[in-house]
Amino acid sequence: MRTRLDWLLTSADIPYLTSDESLSDAVLVEQVRQLGQYELGFSQVFKLDRRLRKITDPARYAGVLTPLRLAVLGASTLDHLLPALRAVGARHGFLIDCYLAEYGQYLREIADPTSGLHAFAPEVVLIALDTTHFVGEQISDAPDAALDVTMDRLRSAWRTVIEQFGAQVIQQTALPRMLPLMGSNEHALPGSPARMATALNARLRSAATDEGIDLLAIDDAVAIDGLDAWHDPVLWLKGKQEVSPAAAQHYAELALRLVSARRGRSAKCLVLDLDNTLWGGVIGDDGVNGIVLGQGSAEGEAYLSLQRYALDLMKRGVLLAVCSKNDEAVAREAFERHPDMILRLEHITSFVANWDDKPTNLSRIADEIGIGLDSLVFVDDNPFERNLVRRALPMVRVPELPDDAALYARTLARAGYFEALALTEEDRERTALYAANAAREKTRTGGLDITSYLESLQMVLEWKRFDAAGQQRIVQLVNKTNQFNLTTRRYSDAEIAALIADPHLLALQFRLRDTFGDNGVIAIVIGRLTPGGEVDLETWLMSCRVLGRGVEAACLAVIAAEAKRMGAAALFGRYLPTDRNDMVREHYPRLGFVQIDVATDGETHWRFDLDRPIPDALNIRVVDIQGTSA
Repeated sequence: MRTRLDWLLTSADIPYLTSDESLSDAVLVEQVRQLGQYELGFSQVFKLDRRLRKITDPARYAGVLTPLRLAVLGASTLDHLLPALRAVGARHGFLIDCYLAEYGQYLREIADPTSGLHAFAPEVVLIALDTTHFVGEQISDAPDAALDVTMDRLRSAWRTVIEQFGAQVIQQTALPRMLPLMGSNEHALPGSPARMATALNARLRSAATDEGIDLLAIDDAVAIDGLDAWHDPVLWLKGKQEVSPAAAQHYAELALRLVSARRGRSAKCLVLDLDNTLWGGVIGDDGVNGIVLGQGSAEGEAYLSLQRYALDLMKRGVLLAVCSKNDEAVAREAFERHPDMILRLEHITSFVANWDDKPTNLSRIADEIGIGLDSLVFVDDNPFERNLVRRALPMVRVPELPDDAALYARTLARAGYFEALALTEEDRERTALYAANAAREKTRTGGLDITSYLESLQMVLEWKRFDAAGQQRIVQLVNKTNQFNLTTRRYSDAEIAALIADPHLLALQFRLRDTFGDNGVIAIVIGRLTPGGEVDLETWLMSCRVLGRGVEAACLAVIAAEAKRMGAAALFGRYLPTDRNDMVREHYPRLGFVQIDVATDGETHWRFDLDRPIPDALNIRVVDIQGTSA
């Protein structure tokens, strides 16, 4: 058996997946853009891996493949997972360089500063320990004590990796492959290997939150796919391969979702077609009372299951939008009048129903919400529309749907487009935040001049130093903001904790409120005082939803005041161009910074003398919520 990535397209022959060196870099770059839509065959994984490993100049792939150093540590045979990690990495936009620790030597390599692991300097460390290594193969007389020792060893390893490398740590859960000794009542024998594996996974989940590491939950995947899809006892006994080669691509997919989520690449918005997607039938023909939806029929309940899942996604922070070929008034009628509709208009951030093509309307939705097209997931029952969007907008994620609507929600869930590492209060309020932003835009276009419009918002910018209460949101924001981000530097949870603990750093968080409500934390600034008397702004990022309101100047006033308090005479700004942050190319010159040089990697450097006047932030009241009002 094998796992099935059933939300992806399959292809017996994808011609560009070849190891042929005659394939030019330019062609490979263009074709790699399509990889996100396909499940690769076993041989295709190896062909693509060989071609990727021949790349000698990663800079030629800028904007398509981001270089990433990934170390894999374990105590069993893991070599067979590396080609899948590299190939699936390309599907997620990464050019992965893998390091495999010596067999069973992961603790030594972590602790030894002269080891190959330290020389490799990983950005991501995947700890892929087999279940035998975790819990042994025999009944334990003291299972709790044994698990305590295992968890202490793991916690020490995690902390050392984070301290030494600042790397993202991904910990694989125990594969539930140990044979039961008590059947359904395995809990009655706490020392059995099967029961200990279950208990260990529960401890791992608790510790992950405490330690800021990410779990690769292969036990959850086995619960869906079945153990035979993930583990072959023959291969384990012959070669100590715990995860079978047939499952390698799915394993890599789950791991790379975590890497993508940590770097802010998870999708943000679920865009839904209507007819035969959210309900059965065509509302324009059948009328609001003729569509198939609701309790009493299997088909009607199938559509409800997708609506219910979409609503739950919205509650945890995913935006919802509608993209339908329909008369808008007719389409809205179902949301307003049908008694069994779970989704209502107040749940939808952007509602687009007309007779234009779907790619055009998806672009409108992205513009209206203020997010990138690569943040959209488009769900449509019609294969023609799905393929049209894939061809026209390859950055939009489009799951391949089964014929039966009862499987829509499950397919979407398994696709993992909305992978998240934590949940903040702002995530829960995201729909309201973006809805309020849409209301602001309507006011802005309602005939007022820009100055009057900004005055009408009655904006208040609140700021304070980083603190433990805001730590989770800060980590989330610095790792997912790509567009208004001057350097796109990422920070781990441990690194943010260190910034909080250091009172000598400039580490500021900003929140914006106005007449439409609370925008949440909208800006993060991190700076360090240099021996030369400058505050080096290594990170300055903002939410794109507050652009055009003068918030940048208001933030600068706070930054300048805090820098003076630290004894600085100037600010030193950095802008490192990426494929996604061109919008802030003029950020520093607009604020009055003077360019001083350009580094070899294209990073431009800027200076702002603090004896100069700060640009006026009209119509914004600035408040230090730790004490002083400015």
